[in-house]
Amino acid sequence: MILPKVDMDMTHGTLSVWHVAEGEKVQQGAALFDIETDKAAMEVEAPATGRLRHISAKPGDTVPVGAVVAWIYPEGMAAGLPPASAQAAPAFAKTAPTTAKAAPAPVAVAAAPGQAAPAGAPVATTGTRATPAARKAARDHAVSLAEMVGTGPLGRVQQGDVANLLSPRSTISAAETLAATGGTRESGPLNVSRLKGIGNPIVLLHGFTADSQSWAPLEKALGARRPLLRIDLPGHGKSPKRQIRSFLDLSRKITEAFDDATRDVEAVHIVGHSLGAALAVALADTRGRGIASLTLIAPAGLGPEIDAGALNGIVRATRVESLAPWLRKLAAIPEAISDDYARAVMRSREDAALRACQADMAQALFPDGVQSFDLRAALRRFDLPTQILWGRSDQIVPCSHGILADGEFALHLLTWRGIFPRLNARSVWLRSPIG
Repeated sequence: MILPKVDMDMTHGTLSVWHVAEGEKVQQGAALFDIETDKAAMEVEAPATGRLRHISAKPGDTVPVGAVVAWIYPEGMAAGLPPASAQAAPAFAKTAPTTAKAAPAPVAVAAAPGQAAPAGAPVATTGTRATPAARKAARDHAVSLAEMVGTGPLGRVQQGDVANLLSPRSTISAAETLAATGGTRESGPLNVSRLKGIGNPIVLLHGFTADSQSWAPLEKALGARRPLLRIDLPGHGKSPKRQIRSFLDLSRKITEAFDDATRDVEAVHIVGHSLGAALAVALADTRGRGIASLTLIAPAGLGPEIDAGALNGIVRATRVESLAPWLRKLAAIPEAISDDYARAVMRSREDAALRACQADMAQALFPDGVQSFDLRAALRRFDLPTQILWGRSDQIVPCSHGILADGEFALHLLTWRGIFPRLNARSVWLRSPIG
């Protein structure tokens, strides 16, 4: 496993967290580790199934592009000593060097259609740059990457490029995508990623059009002291693109994932943002005994008003130029949303089916520009340590919803301009009942 190059100017990246421990089994396509650059955070997937061995980079290490950070051994193969290249590898820096040459970009591996190259085996190179998602899509549909013109940095083939090759048209409407998938999209459980630690786990529920990676700044502030459980909403992140008919339907799916993920856990803390905070309230209403505390950031469901135009603008965006203005409206500091950051977000939204699924969800949850669900009665019913954090100038969901709500909770009105605040230890966690 090498540190990949995820943007054009990248020479180094900071390894922020391992999702798999030394010696554990990893599945091809599963989250392996996260990296952070000056422009974005990125989740790196395992290229093969096997056992993770010889981890040479720790969380916080700054690693050159192309450097070996670990090895994956096929099941049954003895690990032995690290390969010579790993033994000779220099120690990674804790901070990025001021000057460095970019390491050579990794060379794409050729594989027969529908078949992955075995880990560690000699392979022929094709010279085609492609993302892991694009390679998987190409294998699944038995098409050659060499046939495609990549739209990513330095001509890297994206998952959307594969979809464009397979589709007679480059633009797919939500209705067309629903029809092509039989209306239900995909089946299977929601994606739950975990980070080990000590104590009661913290369950993280992200907002609409986001994913579990949006919690990276908060996780960095928390450190490695508590275990985390991140749940991707349907049609978000790595969860199946499942059709949502109502908020009740959505909350049932989240409850199923929550019950399965916390089956052997005595109690959890829940942190939710926006739509995820509304789902946290629904969980507290039905699973209160197993919840130690609740932290709600700009929660939906406490009033009818919402800027559905901004949400639909993000859902519909197919280009950086149309996405960036909406992202700036959501941000605590609009000027911090650079074009490079918007490009990174757009890369995660290149899948037309994902956008169609979210558009369908928006129609179910926010019809005619209002919130179709009301959780104010639920907020009054449960009795557990609860706090709400809200930006005074939130342009998506007004903080007046929190001011007017009834119930036993602490309300913190802060000077955030957007719906998604700059989450840091001082503004959130020093006020948190989690401690």
